[in-house]
Amino acid sequence: MRKVAMTSDNHFDINHVDLVAVLEQQVAYLLAHHYTDYLIAGDLFNDFKQSVAFVEKLTQQLQPQCRVFFIAGNHDMIRGTDYVELQSAVMPQYAHQKLIDFPGTDYVLVGNNGWYDYQFAQIPGKTAAEYSRWKKAFWIDGVIQQPVSDFERMNLVLTDTAAKLQQATQQHKKVLYMTHFVPQAAYIVHRSREMLETANAYMGAPRLGDLLTQYQVPYALFGHTHFKYPPHQIAGTTYFCRPVGYGTKRRQEWRFGTDFISEWQACLQTLELE
Repeated sequence: MRKVAMTSDNHFDINHVDLVAVLEQQVAYLLAHHYTDYLIAGDLFNDFKQSVAFVEKLTQQLQPQCRVFFIAGNHDMIRGTDYVELQSAVMPQYAHQKLIDFPGTDYVLVGNNGWYDYQFAQIPGKTAAEYSRWKKAFWIDGVIQQPVSDFERMNLVLTDTAAKLQQATQQHKKVLYMTHFVPQAAYIVHRSREMLETANAYMGAPRLGDLLTQYQVPYALFGHTHFKYPPHQIAGTTYFCRPVGYGTKRRQEWRFGTDFISEWQACLQTLELE
């Protein structure tokens, strides 16, 4: 059996945490509760190099009792990396475009950073070109450079995901899928103002949820939305989405704790795999 801990959207830099203290606290908690795997579904820092460095330190202090795997969220992508690196293997703990075995179980981890295709936004007549221009002007992702369009990037996500899910099927393995962006419309909050509704274009893609349903994926972990949900089953897949989020004065997204580590502990989700 594997005892898997799951988190997303720690946003260490935005939350102004003491990294030395938080690293020590997270390691102590994961070891004390006998976790065998720790999954991070994106957005550790606004800098991929810092995210990689933190995961390296976390891995060193948790091994061999607990493995660590992470993917990049949109915040991780905005500096300290480029498209080519994000599509490469980077390090053993980077789960993007990988299929990773959970030893002693019938499960594998399939990881993909994910992306979006504008289809969650409900604004009649707005074109892909308009969504792209709006993103570059107003959305944090506008600084992320890529050689393909958002729709094409999402197609690559779907192609790789389908290949990994097919591979798992051939191996008679069940899948825990980890991504950053939202795969199901049930997690999208629609707004009456066009400016706010436009943001839904960059939340994720319903086509990913359709693919997970098609392959009968038992479990999926994601973040990005910054709303906290209990585990919820949709079309046979149980979705986990409880991001830590921002504990800033302006956003005040922490709901369960009084400081970062108490919020992280309260948002940490556990899955036991056999």
